[in-house]
Amino acid sequence: MTAAEALEAFLAFQRDERRASVHTLVAYRSDLDRLLGFLSRHLGGEVGLAELQTLRVADLRAWLADEAMRARRLAARPNAKPSTPDQAARTRARRVSALRSFFRYLARRHGVDNPAPSLLAGPRQRTTVPRPLTREAALALPDGVAEVSRQPTDPLRDRALFVLLYGAGLRISEALGLDRGAWAQARASGALRIHGKGGRERLVPLLDAVARALDDWLAVHPDGSATAPLFVGARGGRLNPGIAQRTLRDYRRLAGLPEHLTPHALRHSFATHLMEGGADLRAVQELLGHASLTTTQRYTLADSAQLMRVWQSAHPRATSGG
Repeated sequence: MTAAEALEAFLAFQRDERRASVHTLVAYRSDLDRLLGFLSRHLGGEVGLAELQTLRVADLRAWLADEAMRARRLAARPNAKPSTPDQAARTRARRVSALRSFFRYLARRHGVDNPAPSLLAGPRQRTTVPRPLTREAALALPDGVAEVSRQPTDPLRDRALFVLLYGAGLRISEALGLDRGAWAQARASGALRIHGKGGRERLVPLLDAVARALDDWLAVHPDGSATAPLFVGARGGRLNPGIAQRTLRDYRRLAGLPEHLTPHALRHSFATHLMEGGADLRAVQELLGHASLTTTQRYTLADSAQLMRVWQSAHPRATSGG
């Protein structure tokens, strides 16, 4: 088997058995295609399983160095947008992660047990702290967005969408992927069934405010069938996330709100406000659909950062210098 054939089998495994997202599959293909192309040049011929078995850490470091040099050449072009050190570190970390996933698959399915990828050190990345809205800003946002909506029925649709994002902590893709039938089931059961990343399923309690906002929108929804998208665009199809992002951007600029305010900031706000209210970390993990508790723990950092800001603004020692 050639390495290219093994890569195709790996991608099929990720798609069919691991239920990897389209974005993950595209990233895996891009990074691993580049790896195999480099190895073909580096080793002077077609790469097969035997060559993958004997790769050294030095070979893999050479690939990462080659990618870094290529990125610097691209950044030196006229009008090129330079990447930040954080972006470069994230790109390298993604490539190392793709490499290790590929070789774990090769070890399990094809007997290629090469320890080199696991010995390859990834970059140390700075832990990013989510930047939530204040409670007041999060509660006011859906009505503000509705005011800048462009079509007659858009205000009810957009208000319902942003109430849902904050009230249930959904990703924009999860909200826009819902159909009317899922909403009818949620109305009957009191919980919304969400299919998240990696095919993971979770139940999110249905708040009264969310239910009222969705009921108001569904009263003017143009399609009453159960299979119709819950949020529809101008032509009756599923609402494009870019339209929702543009509407929020219009509101953000009119209201003078920070540039980091995106639909995903409402998910951050949902989690952070739960943590501030004393919610259990495991419960927040379940509500967000995180596979790892480590991901959810970022919100404890956001909560601590908020406490520090309150302390700095309110405590006399914070400004007295003594």
